[in-house]
Amino acid sequence: MVNSNYSPVKTQKNLVVVDYGMGNLRSVANALKFLKVDYEVSSEIEEIKQADAYLLPGVGSFSNAIENLHTSGISEVLTHQVTKEKKPIMGICLGMQLMANESEEGGRHTGLNWIDGNVRKIDSSNKCKLPHVGWNNVKFTKKEPYFNKIDNSSDFYFDHSYQFECNSKYVLATCDYGIDIVAAINFENIFAVQFHPEKSQSNGLKLIRNFLNTL
Repeated sequence: MVNSNYSPVKTQKNLVVVDYGMGNLRSVANALKFLKVDYEVSSEIEEIKQADAYLLPGVGSFSNAIENLHTSGISEVLTHQVTKEKKPIMGICLGMQLMANESEEGGRHTGLNWIDGNVRKIDSSNKCKLPHVGWNNVKFTKKEPYFNKIDNSSDFYFDHSYQFECNSKYVLATCDYGIDIVAAINFENIFAVQFHPEKSQSNGLKLIRNFLNTL
């Protein structure tokens, strides 16, 4: 982990990292510990209901993830808390893709329907290898508040073969991988990124801190 030379997280909110059996929980937890943030990792419905804000990480396939969310009952309660109660949430990688209307990964699967968009396989006709793994520059269309104090075109760590396609009004950042890939989205209280901030060293920590400082 990198040295912390920026201001501490201000939030005193009850933060829950949602555990639905697919998340990159250890790395996310390590980032939050480094930032000295109080949080809970939970799959318990009542704990999720009582939370003030959420992190929704994800590693793995869309089909397995959405099935886990539905069978556990988490999808129903989380959808209510996010779309009705307007509680803030940050999605990471697969956690972002789950917010779409549907995904074509492993067949056609309906998503959480929080943001109007679809998940499609990255076009590899430009000879770019799949999965898209490694560091890539991220270009911001808007810095405040999530990319505050992060230089435009900074590097973040990616690991994915599918991309989120949506209206440009939701897009906060893109990366160039032969084509422009959506790297970050925002709609009201919902913020999500395709890359892994918890693996992106100081820039990733700053991004997580910026989200938490909006709470």
